Amino acid sequence: MDFQHIIEAVGSYMDIAGVAVMVIGAVVSVPMAIRGYQPQRLPEGAEPLSVYRSYRQLLGRSILLGLELLVAADIIRTVAVTPTFESVGVLAIIVLIRTFLSFSLELEITGRWPWQKQPASSAAVSPAG
Repeated sequence: MDFQHIIEAVGSYMDIAGVAVMVIGAVVSVPMAIRGYQPQRLPEGAEPLSVYRSYRQLLGRSILLGLELLVAADIIRTVAVTPTFESVGVLAIIVLIRTFLSFSLELEITGRWPWQKQPASSAAVSPAG
């Protein structure tokens, strides 16, 4: 087996892992949401998440992780297997689309853009004593 076949196999396994993360995340998110999963860091004064909202956040996180694995697989295959200007251009378009999806999902999950700071909470106040 030569280098190109090994890299193609690694890219294929990364694709499988990305899809598996999304599918398993979607399945595992259902019972977690039904059991009342709540993020550890809810803003102060925020109401607990509904089952629907909790499921959406859990599903969004699994989709984000799956997208990261799929982008990694595309980069591995494009750079190592077929480094032509056309394949690099296609990779750039794929990465742009997936980056837009990631930003959109992050906004949906956390309510802020990835580059925005987390709102300060009173829990960050220094301990007394």
